Formats: sequence, structure tokens, C-alpha cells
Amino acid sequence: MTSAEKATVFLVDDEPDVREAYCQTLRLEGIDCRGFETGGQALERLGPGFAGIVVTDIRMPGLDGMALFQRVRDIDPDLPVVIITGHGDVSLAVEAMRDGAYDFLEKPVDPERLVEVSARALDRRRLVLENRYLRHRTKPDDAMSELMIGATPAMEETRELIATLSKADVDVLITGETGAGKELAARCMHDFGPRRAGNFVALNCGALPETVLESELFGHEPGAFTDGKHRRIGKIEHADGGTLFLDEIESMPLQVQVRFLRVLQERRIERLGGNREIPVDFRVIAAAKVDLHNLVEDGTFREDLYYRLNVATVALPPLRDRLADVPLLFQNFVNLSARRLGRAAADIPVDVLLALQNHDWPGNIRELRNVAERYVLGLPLFPGRRSQDAARANAAGQANSLESQVDAFERALIERVLAAQSGRVGKAAEALGVPRKKLYLRMKKYGLDRRRYQD
Repeated sequence: MTSAEKATVFLVDDEPDVREAYCQTLRLEGIDCRGFETGGQALERLGPGFAGIVVTDIRMPGLDGMALFQRVRDIDPDLPVVIITGHGDVSLAVEAMRDGAYDFLEKPVDPERLVEVSARALDRRRLVLENRYLRHRTKPDDAMSELMIGATPAMEETRELIATLSKADVDVLITGETGAGKELAARCMHDFGPRRAGNFVALNCGALPETVLESELFGHEPGAFTDGKHRRIGKIEHADGGTLFLDEIESMPLQVQVRFLRVLQERRIERLGGNREIPVDFRVIAAAKVDLHNLVEDGTFREDLYYRLNVATVALPPLRDRLADVPLLFQNFVNLSARRLGRAAADIPVDVLLALQNHDWPGNIRELRNVAERYVLGLPLFPGRRSQDAARANAAGQANSLESQVDAFERALIERVLAAQSGRVGKAAEALGVPRKKLYLRMKKYGLDRRRYQD
């Protein structure tokens, strides 16, 4: 659903007063509604991309509600249809729900129930259309978009910065939580930069003891230490003409920092046990999962090295700050896992998307990739997680009730916005794009007290 497509309720009822009363109830709650006297009139304006739902009376002359429901299903089986029924027709409405109708409302229709069901159905429709768009979107012109995936403003800004820095042959510091994609960002800067013909050499500074790290970085001559019988070319020398990526730079011991700083300044190295200086031309991209400035103040990271590395900085946003990118990323990982495992890449149901967007993603992109692989294998999405949020998300992913999943997602969203607005309901309603009255009704439904979120 694009921003130009407005979510709308098509309300079909042959009684003008009833039809207008229903539409007015919805409009007062900020829900766009368009009334139709016959089902045929509504069908003329429906298509597979319709960004709304259909609410129809079951008893009408000509094309009745049941026939309209079947025609809507032929147009788009995922388009929610809510049926309004009299007491004697409840069995027909239940049958329609078995065939895929979204819900039914029994006359006399309770206004609050009409608003609640319509809003929930519109949420479901929005997720369905977003999922379709993410699955069938055209291939982006920007090749980097296929690697650094995301359409949120935070990700677009990050991708633009990475594209700019890829063309600037300067040293870069990447910061971000574990699993946020720091090595991928570094690879993009290399692959789309002037050094793409050279080697991309990666080394995790936290994975090696100090003596081994020195040898890996600088190389060594024969006899430099016990068992060092052969000359070894180090990572810096191997990156000559290309890019050296140092992950977890905060783990580099102080003694190694001193030697490495000299290499950065002079672009020359001496292998361990050697005396000959070797010129090297390489770019450094360092990554840290902690604030290096704090380590400088603690005395565990050299200040001069910090400022030498920090010519330009890329701060990768955590996944929880760009949840709108989760469906697109998840679909991509599902497709990759399915191809690797020799399985068909199935469509992702709305309830799974709701569960994913209700998770806080402490492991970021890496965790999402693992969840996608479990999904392809038919395993639980979040096995063995101890956190309450993960337990809720796992329950949502396994539950059969879409209503409970939508409620969980809606409640979590309202809580996040209330917290961000320090409990100010008016500001929260404005941020959510709903009338204040509607937000109060939702808060009452979920037992939320604005005072909990005040500073």
C-alpha cells in the first residue's frame, strides 16, 4: 500500500439511513468510509490492490451479502469482508467465516464493536498489502540497496552515507550493536569504492590472543618465534591496494595499538622478526560494538589511535529502531534459506509478520537471519528465549487467533508511543495518526494508564 492509497471501508447496505449511520460512526473515529446501496456498485470499484475492507449487510435485494462475499473472494481472497447479520442469519455468517470471511456483526450493531472490528480488519489489510509489496517490488536500480536492505528513513540515511564514504578513500569507524551488519557495511564501502579490485581482508581483533594477533596483522619472518619456521604475510600486507577490516577494534591490546598506529601514520610495516620496512597502501575500516570514546577515558584505548581511525563514522541503527524493515529483511532471508536448503519459499502469513514486529531483536540482523532459517525448516520462531517479550512473540507466532496477534501488536505499539511521548495522550494520538478519542478507547481496552509513562 502506497502513501497515496487511503485505507477505506466500503459499506454496503440497501437502507440509506442505516448505511449513513454506520458510515458516520466510522468517520467520527477517523476511519474513512464510503457507502454503497448495492454490492454491484462496490464491486465496480474493487480490485486486488484495494487498500481497505468491505462491510456488508447479508440481506439485500439482488446481490446479497453472501454472494458479494464470494465475488470479493474471486477478486482478492485476502481482502477482509465483515458481514452484518440478523439473528436468524447467524448460521450463514458463521459459514461465511469458515469460507474466509473476516468477522460478522449481529444486529443491532454496537457502534464500538463496528469501529473495533473495522480498525482491526484494516490493520490486517495493511499488513497483507505491505507484504505483497515487499515480495513483488521491482529490482532497485541502486545495487547497494540489494545488499544494505531497508526502506526506513534510518536505513536510507545510513545507506546514503555508506555510498558517499565508499567513494572517499578515507579510514572509517563503524559503530553498532552485535549483529547489526558492520562487516556488510564495510564490504559495501570496499566493493563500491575505488579499491574494489584489491583484497578485502577481515580480522576479528577479539578472537585472537595478543601474540597471535600481532603475527596475523604484521606477519613474521622465519625464526621470529618458536615454531615460526616460515615467512608469513600479515593481514596488513595482504590488504595492500585494498581494504583492511578490523572488527571489535576495542579488543586490540594496547601494545598492538601502538604498533598499528605507527603503521597508520607511516603506511609502512615491519614483519615480526624483520628489519626491513615494507610500504603498504591500504584503507582501514574499523568496527566497534562499544563507545570507543568511553574506553579512551578509561585508558584502555589510545586517544591518538581513536582520532586517527575516527576520520568518518557510520553508526548502524539497531533493528528495533527500524522495525518497518523487518518484513522486507525476513522475506529476503527466507528466500535465501529456501534456496540453500532446497525448499520452496512460501508466502509469509500476516500472523508471522505480526510476531516478528512484536519482538525487540537483541541479536539484530543476525538473529533475524537465524529466525528466517528456522521458519523455512518449520521450527518455532523463538525457541528457548527467557525474555518476556520473546515469549510473547513466540506465542504470537504459534497462535491460531489472528485477533490476539493484532491486539498484541497494537498494544505494544501504543505502549511504545506513550512512552516516547511521556504519557501525553494528545501527542501520542498525533504520532499514531488517530483521533484522541480512539486512542482513549484502545487504552481502555488494554488497561493502559498514561501515568505509567510519565517522566
